[in-house]
Amino acid sequence: MNTPHTPRPDGALADPNAARAHARAQGGTRVEAMPILPPVADDLPADVEAADLLWEETIAAGGYATRRLPRGARVRLIDVHGDAAAHLQIFNAGLPTERLNMADTVKVQWNAYLGPGKLLLSDMGRVLMSIVEDSAGTHDCFSGASSPASNAARYGDGRNSGACPSARDRFLLGAAKHGLGRRDIHPSITLFKGARIAEDGAILPNVGPFAPGRHVLLRAEMDLILIIANCPHVLDPREQYSVTPLRATAWRGPVTPPEDDIRNATPEGLRAFLNVEDHYRR
Repeated sequence: MNTPHTPRPDGALADPNAARAHARAQGGTRVEAMPILPPVADDLPADVEAADLLWEETIAAGGYATRRLPRGARVRLIDVHGDAAAHLQIFNAGLPTERLNMADTVKVQWNAYLGPGKLLLSDMGRVLMSIVEDSAGTHDCFSGASSPASNAARYGDGRNSGACPSARDRFLLGAAKHGLGRRDIHPSITLFKGARIAEDGAILPNVGPFAPGRHVLLRAEMDLILIIANCPHVLDPREQYSVTPLRATAWRGPVTPPEDDIRNATPEGLRAFLNVEDHYRR
């Protein structure tokens, strides 16, 4: 997302020198939603060195972000004001044809309501990410992401360049930065916005807004491409396009050891970790 800037002086477009001076004058401008380069954060866990920080960014309402992350990295997402919606696309960075599979994530774990200790699984039976911490408890494995058509129907505008961009279009922008395209966009998980299934099969959304500051901590179990779209939940009943900034912080961490509690919690999960370890043994 572009940062706001002061109006250009009259004639700036006609005078390249004035345009350059105006552009350079914006250096150092800080707004709430922007990447911080180099990354700096004053609230890292006590055992994390500042030199291990990989990424610090606050994703604007309706915005997106993407990063390539190494195996072992920790990714902390914070719902800053209580109304963010983190829609995730996750790919194996070395082989992007392997990606998040929501059907297997639910089926293999016998659980559709994910929380601490649960896994995000690929379509090749491997763990892409583990949920290490979760103070939100409201996530959605069912509904998927909004589209231009769904946003146009709800808000009257679903254009990527308009006031109400969809999560799927934001995914496309992120995917393009890694040489990926429309056919690579897959069913996503939504963090911070919940949904449950009623007895009659209806999806019951729980979109808040919630208390500010809720967080989720994810652990990368493979080298990953992560794309995050911060757009309203597709079943959000509000008439207005309602979403607030989402903060993302990532740092280097150790690869999951054999004695890890999450790795060994279930036979199905252990098999998925063994598949990861076999992949990196080659």
